[in-house]
Amino acid sequence: MLQQISIVTTMPREFIDITSHIRQLIADHPLEHGLVTIFSPHTTAAVTINENWDPDVIDDFLLYLQQSIPRSFAGFHHCEGNSDSHILTSLVGPSTTIIVDQGQLVLGQWQGIYLCEFDGPRHRSLWIQTLEG
Repeated sequence: MLQQISIVTTMPREFIDITSHIRQLIADHPLEHGLVTIFSPHTTAAVTINENWDPDVIDDFLLYLQQSIPRSFAGFHHCEGNSDSHILTSLVGPSTTIIVDQGQLVLGQWQGIYLCEFDGPRHRSLWIQTLEG
């Protein structure tokens, strides 16, 4: 099954926890055993799995990215001024795949799924593909 969800971002750089969206999708279209892939078709937004219990982890992640790849850099040539966003998306990656067992996402106790916005605010789409297995 292939589905699309929409997310509205509100900040230039942010991580939005989409775990509940994915859990709801699996509940609405039962998947007992298999895989779910979440894919971002954007060149300035990524998808990752990270800790979702302590918000400081995401804040630290964003701080590290900002210090490592600042929004503006004297050597960037891309005319839209968002080369940093393209670089960050390639480094984090456009997708992630998660095992589903007995109708549940197989995530660690503290893990969540995030849409990573690097060039917001924007309206983003995510494609969700499930595979029965």
